[in-house]
Amino acid sequence: MPIMHHNVRYNCRVLFLNRKILLIRPKMLLANHGIYREFRWFSPWNQLRRVEEYFLPRMIQEVTGQETVPFGVCVLSTKDTCIGSEICAELWNPRSPHIDMGLDGVEIFTNSSASHHELRKADYRVNLVKSATVKSGGIYLYANQKGCDGDRLYYDGCTMVAINGDIVAHGAQFSLNDVEVVTATLDLEDVRSFRGEICHPHMECEPKPCHRVKVDFGLSSGDIYLPSHEPIMWQFHTPEEEISLGPACWLWDYLRRSGQAGFLLPLSGGVDSSSTASIVYSMCVLVCQAVQDGNTQVLEDVRRVVSDVSYHPTEARELCGRIFTTCYMASENSSEATRNRAKDLANQIGSTHMNINIDMAVKGLLGIFSMVTGKFPQFRANGGSTRENLALQNVQARIRMVLAYLFAQLSLWTQGRPGGLLVLGSANVDESLTGYFTKYDCSSADINPIGGISKTDLKSFLLYCVEHFQLTSLRSILAAPPTAELEPLIDGQVSQTDEADMGMTYSELSVIGQLRKISKCGPYSMFCKLIHIWKETLSPMQVASKVKHFFRMYSVNRHKMTTVTPSYHAVNYSPDDNRFDLRPFLYNTRWTWQFRCIDNEMSQMEAGNDHHQ
Repeated sequence: MPIMHHNVRYNCRVLFLNRKILLIRPKMLLANHGIYREFRWFSPWNQLRRVEEYFLPRMIQEVTGQETVPFGVCVLSTKDTCIGSEICAELWNPRSPHIDMGLDGVEIFTNSSASHHELRKADYRVNLVKSATVKSGGIYLYANQKGCDGDRLYYDGCTMVAINGDIVAHGAQFSLNDVEVVTATLDLEDVRSFRGEICHPHMECEPKPCHRVKVDFGLSSGDIYLPSHEPIMWQFHTPEEEISLGPACWLWDYLRRSGQAGFLLPLSGGVDSSSTASIVYSMCVLVCQAVQDGNTQVLEDVRRVVSDVSYHPTEARELCGRIFTTCYMASENSSEATRNRAKDLANQIGSTHMNINIDMAVKGLLGIFSMVTGKFPQFRANGGSTRENLALQNVQARIRMVLAYLFAQLSLWTQGRPGGLLVLGSANVDESLTGYFTKYDCSSADINPIGGISKTDLKSFLLYCVEHFQLTSLRSILAAPPTAELEPLIDGQVSQTDEADMGMTYSELSVIGQLRKISKCGPYSMFCKLIHIWKETLSPMQVASKVKHFFRMYSVNRHKMTTVTPSYHAVNYSPDDNRFDLRPFLYNTRWTWQFRCIDNEMSQMEAGNDHHQ
């Protein structure tokens, strides 16, 4: 809890027993990277071995009968052991408190954490807990938050108990249970034996040992017949399973807390919107399973969402039909193939599906423009300029957003049912990075479950859904080339593809995205890395061309990130401008200095080649 001490606000753990506060432990190492801004709200406690008196507020004094309690990095000395605590990010820090505490004889470490889900991160977290006890022994109790935090993050549990480098008990990573309790019976003598063997020469603390708060309490019962836990192997989810479960749990938490009656999704029949639809279906599967397992909270929530106090969900398709509406928004540039793909998927997941034609609205808007200006813009295919071509595509895309919100607000009204629907977006992380979407089109929604996931991962996820959920209609969606379908068809066939429009493949974009954010590369340093990474497939000249093209697109379109729909944070190279990737959105799009450095490097490489020849 946040506590003011000497008029400074600290992030603290309060440890109490039987209506008495034992100590207040302020956090020393704050999380201030990525999506975290702890320094904005708290100050770190820098007095490593110092303990001060904290004067309790009178309202607390009346409850506990105490005037003051210890404030500082103390440990608890019970009748049978010594307990220390870490707070969240302190475990991830190179100067973790558990190191000095362990060397000072602390045997049990507790950590109350708020660690968010990212794809492929769970094993990293587990390894940190294991390594905290493998070097100098000890027992580690790791508790983590669960659920949506009211923001873009999903906290994914993974509560665990470890001893001497082994995991002996753990909770689920993804579930709809609000609370989960994990227990283990362990033998403190195992810690002492381990340390006696490995740590004996090093068990010397820094000049001053941790302050001990004596507690008249024992953790052990003295019953030697209780079995000790054996080490267990952690079965990690595949990335495809993580996409199926994490965003689904986040969507459910968001839906039940928002007070809305379901979701509406513009379903185009492409990989992205189909991924969003599959995640909603996965959410329905989880909800039905939770109700079947006797989770009364989920049952109460789902009855409130569907406005039916006697409702009892048993089958995911049926629940999907009640809370999920999909709509295919056709224009004269839409193909029959995508319309059928959308309809087939909607049929398999059971959503309430609509076909809407937007041509009348598009013609109406262009009619207003023509009436005012006397000009009639044309597509490139019909002899128009690039400006006209882009404007005509944008009009179609933006009409879809307006219609999506209209149907979200009034769909249930037409059926005589209460409530509105949350509009779901489905732009992936790579499109956000290059700005390959129209500002205020269907990418503009209330929330987006796939906005932090790459196209490559989404394709693997859909393959998983084909097998796991028997959604066979996804096969034809995966086989089709990604397309926006905003330009005229040629002989009824799609003439426009995403990768041709963007000038690079989605797999190339994933590599570029990681170099830009995680490796902090600008144009020149990215070029220097990519000539090695892509040396088997691309010449340095081609690499230079792709890097320049990417940074031009990125800088021209970065402004779109300021209004991008809040999306589930799933990767650490997300371009989300709101909390995570704070950058300018007005760039010099010519990158003159950086591109000149690339050209100079190219000249030197060519000169070197000529010299060798």
